[in-house]
Amino acid sequence: MRFLRSIAAIGFIALAISSCNSKGPETPVVNKEKLDRKVGCDTSPVPASENIVYLFVKSGCVAIELLPNLAPKHVERVSELVRKGFYNGIVFHRVIDGFMAQTGDPTGTGRGGSDLPDLKAEFSNEPFKRGVLGMARSQSPNSANSQFFIMLAPGDFLNGKYTVFGKVIVGMENVDKIKKGDSANNGSVKDPDKIEKMQMATD
Repeated sequence: MRFLRSIAAIGFIALAISSCNSKGPETPVVNKEKLDRKVGCDTSPVPASENIVYLFVKSGCVAIELLPNLAPKHVERVSELVRKGFYNGIVFHRVIDGFMAQTGDPTGTGRGGSDLPDLKAEFSNEPFKRGVLGMARSQSPNSANSQFFIMLAPGDFLNGKYTVFGKVIVGMENVDKIKKGDSANNGSVKDPDKIEKMQMATD
């Protein structure tokens, strides 16, 4: 099952558990003014990059920088699913205050995923700091698919055990406002908030 499991241990959480330039590579064209109107949020602090994703939740927009240098296959998978509209409307089914917010399962149960094959782990030394995105998985290291979580606080106990593929660069305050679940029930959320939309900055 592709989800994070939490076990109470002295009040903390553990997981059982994811313009063309002739002199150089092609650079994506991003019109900042047009993009501000398009996504409905201030993009001034956001770099013009094909690796930027905008995630919209009830409280506002969140800019995420994908990190293909750390996890190229996971970034490729998330980008593909975003462009397909896969994440639109999917709920944050497990949200634990002071830990993380998890989403990406179309069934809303924590047990589902996309119809694409599971991914081989791309673990790295990148620490799980606040705002980092990781891929959720089952006990098998090579079982990440579509589910991911956003760290609400540092989680060093995850380092090297889950694939880091992105980080929030704008709008973390909107992530903080995502409805929390019951920690006594593994963070399961009743009437959860959802991803209203996800889109690539260059689309």
